Formats: sequence, C-alpha cells, structure tokens
Amino acid sequence: MSLNIEELARANVRALTPYQSARRLGGNGDVWLNANEFPLPVPFELSQQTLNRYPECQPKIVIERYAAYAGLTPEQVLVSRGADEGIELLMRAFCEPGKDAILFCPPTYGMYSVSAETIGIEYRTVAALDDWQLNLPAIADQLDGVKVVYMCSPNNPTGNLINQDDIRALLAMTAGKALVVADEAYIEFCPDATLAGWLQEYPHLVILRTLSKAFALAGLRCGFTLANKPVIDLLMKVIAPYPLATPVADVAGQALSEQGIALMRQHVAELNANRAWLFEQLPQISVVQQVFPSETNYILARFTDSPKVFKTLWDQGIILRDQNKNPGLAGCLRISIGTREECERLIAALQALSVEQA
Repeated sequence: MSLNIEELARANVRALTPYQSARRLGGNGDVWLNANEFPLPVPFELSQQTLNRYPECQPKIVIERYAAYAGLTPEQVLVSRGADEGIELLMRAFCEPGKDAILFCPPTYGMYSVSAETIGIEYRTVAALDDWQLNLPAIADQLDGVKVVYMCSPNNPTGNLINQDDIRALLAMTAGKALVVADEAYIEFCPDATLAGWLQEYPHLVILRTLSKAFALAGLRCGFTLANKPVIDLLMKVIAPYPLATPVADVAGQALSEQGIALMRQHVAELNANRAWLFEQLPQISVVQQVFPSETNYILARFTDSPKVFKTLWDQGIILRDQNKNPGLAGCLRISIGTREECERLIAALQALSVEQA
C-alpha cells in the first residue's frame, strides 16, 4: 500500500497550525498597524557587488558593529535570519526531540510554540500573572526536563517589561539546568531595560535582538543572538553555512554605522511621541474599555466589541492585530504605532465608530 504525500509527512507537522504572521493574514489596507514595523522605509544603497561569491557565515563588519552597539565583544554575537532563526537554533542545539522541553509564559510571542512543534520538542506553558509578570512558583514546578525558558521583555503582545528582580530569581532557579532566553526584539524603545550587561554574571543567559523593529528593516530578516562564547560556539555548529545574503549583510552594516544608529534613535523618539499621543487619545473613545501601558512600538487595548472594531477598521484599510485567541486577552486588539497621520486616521475611525454605536 502506498502512502500519499500527506501521510509521508511527520505527524506533528500534519497537525501544525503555522504561525499566523501579519503578511499571511493579508488584508488590503493602506494603514498597516498590525506587524509592529516602522511605518516608513529607510534609504540604503547596495555597495557589495560580489554576488558571484558565497557570503561570509558571520560577516565581520556586522558582528563587530553590533557588538560595539550592544556593549559586548564580537565572540558574544551571532547573526542570523531574524531573531526567529535564533529561537530555533537554540532549540536545535540544546533540546533533544522526544526528551527535552522548552517553557514560556503566555500571552507571548507565537513562534516559540511553532518552532518547538516543528522540531518535535515538547513545550510547556505557565500563564503569566494578571499583571503579565512571571509566575515564579508555577515556573519552578514545571522546570523538570526543561532545557530552554523563553521570556519576552518587553513582552509581545502586552507591551510590558518583565520585573528584573523576577528575572534574577528565574536565572537563579535555572542555573546549571537550563538556558534563559530574553527576547529583546523591542528593547530599542526602552534601552535602559536591556539585560546585555548581565551576560558576564550569568553563563546561561541568552538575549535575542533584531533589526526588524526600531531599525526599520523588517524586510531584511536580520537578527542577533547575544550570549557567552560557549553558547555561541554551539550555535555555530547548527546554523546554516550562509545564513545572511551579501546584500543583507551590506545593509545591516550600514544600519549599524554611527549615522545608522543615530537615525534609529531619532525614529524611536518619533514613535515614542506618537505612542504617548495615542495613549492620551484612546481612553477618550467610548468603544475603548482599557488601554495598557507600553514600553514598545505598539499598544494593546481592550474594546467593547472588538470583532466589530477590527472589521470596521479593516474595511477602511486600517489593519490591526486581533489578540482574542491569546490567553487572557479577550476583547483585545494590538495597535502598532504608525506615523502621526496614521495614528490620527485610526483615532478618527474609532471616534466615528463610537458615534455610530452611541
């Protein structure tokens, strides 16, 4: 009896629901407030013309510049195809399928579970507390057999920082047993909160970073894993031979120049100002029930009829991210911070909807 193609596939892949990225979900909008991207393109010129040669596995200028930017040494930095590849490399290097597990605390970023399922690694979840901080006693109870704990700070989609005393407690309880991975995709919006300075103290701490958010390069797919040399050496054993295309390394190097970093900081200041403006405006609208504080380039808000709000704005070309399926986020939509004009269009659309429902 011959198997069809579906039956040839691994059972866990057949059952898998792929990560629902903003682009997979589609929409025909012109105000994209659903993917936490920077709202405007940044200019770069390609200078590398050696496309007939394979690229360096770890481009020297990119590594050196990111290390200088992060306050680390080059041997503590690995560059990959977005931070998403970093998430997966850690599982591949440290977790034995069918034996080891990872752990994370929902509501949080969806790729931790998707990567684990794809590779065939058990994942355990410990729901965050009502204020979205770590439930440390519950985590302690679940750590047996866990090799990697993922923790997003600031957290996506809630926008809050994880309490640093709690992170130290987590690092203490996992010492010698598991890695703690701090996903800092949004750290440029609150740079003082980074854990990069903790690497010397904690050999099992790993930090994930990206150029997709504050650096306005989501289309580049360039991320970084920051860790001590023993961790980086192991990841180098499992990373693809040529993870970064030559044009990607070229643009990343420019983005990490002094001028590139200055431009990023200017953009962060603009987005933080727009976020503060939205944070003032949203609570004045009747369909908005609650607005949660944020340290990122997005705001999470709870609405009285979120499906209607989502669809009404979608039909007007304003695309938000629905969070209703995330634990504890019933009625919530996530709003990426756009340009001031985009933020004003959003508020006007919500005000019009409020008048209709009054």
